[in-house]
Amino acid sequence: MLIRIPKGWEIPEREATPESVYFNRRQLLQAAGLMGLINPLTATESKSPYPAKRNPEFTLDRPITEEWAATGYNNFYEFDPENKQAVKDKVGAFQISPWKVEVTGLVNKPAVFDLDDILRKFPLEERLYRFRCVERWAMAVPWTGFPLSRLIQAVDPKPEAKFVRFTTVSRPKEMPGMQRAAYYPWPYNEGLRMDEAMNPLTLVVTGIYGKPLPKQNGAPIRIVVPWKYGYKSAKSIVRIEFTAKMPGTFWNQMQPSEYGFYSNVNPKKPHPRWSQAYENLIPHGERRPTLMYNGYEQYVAALYNGKED
Repeated sequence: MLIRIPKGWEIPEREATPESVYFNRRQLLQAAGLMGLINPLTATESKSPYPAKRNPEFTLDRPITEEWAATGYNNFYEFDPENKQAVKDKVGAFQISPWKVEVTGLVNKPAVFDLDDILRKFPLEERLYRFRCVERWAMAVPWTGFPLSRLIQAVDPKPEAKFVRFTTVSRPKEMPGMQRAAYYPWPYNEGLRMDEAMNPLTLVVTGIYGKPLPKQNGAPIRIVVPWKYGYKSAKSIVRIEFTAKMPGTFWNQMQPSEYGFYSNVNPKKPHPRWSQAYENLIPHGERRPTLMYNGYEQYVAALYNGKED
């Protein structure tokens, strides 16, 4: 007899809030003029969705990075294009509520989600992932989110949709790095092939360390693609577009000889200016060999024929 083990994101039906009760609650609050006082991160339930239940399928070969380090050392050029440790100090003016994500392009059910919609429609789980920057630093992070494939299924892509493009918010008045580096082709955008986007590893992330995402880590919603270099995991997303042709992406358009579209972690393929054979763990600098596909070969190797950059 086979025993079915529940997934980390599943809850018993008896514990789910009836839809009629949920929407009646919203109507009562709207009538009372109180909707603006609700924290969008907790509006789906009477309690916060954080911390979410951990999915035991995803384990690590190293300790989890200290929270202060993962939230204090960030590549987010829109705030500071040079100093990773300064990003956290420059996000104060950045407004993350209200927030909307437009899903458009070659889909049968285009949609605009606010954060409340997302947290209500897509149950969250925690996953421990390795995170690898193209600059050789690495972390081990407990992300909270849900598989991107669920959102994709909800908007029903058309057969001709072969790629997914992600666009980061563009607000130069709130993001001082955009003014400092005005020569960059803002807004930041990234892309995945459809089968990459549908892979179970690809995560829509709204939290970290059992809490909502900090602004410097890509609040309120980002993508995490753990087998690729970190710049492929777009932050603070406002638009997801389905396309027939491979979309241009920020760093590939800037420096195509250094940053390919695929950008899979590969210790045997050096960056033109440095080796990728090893990585340094944040914050203490421990040196480790780089793993092929960042250690996720069993999940993604079948997607590639060895020729992708």
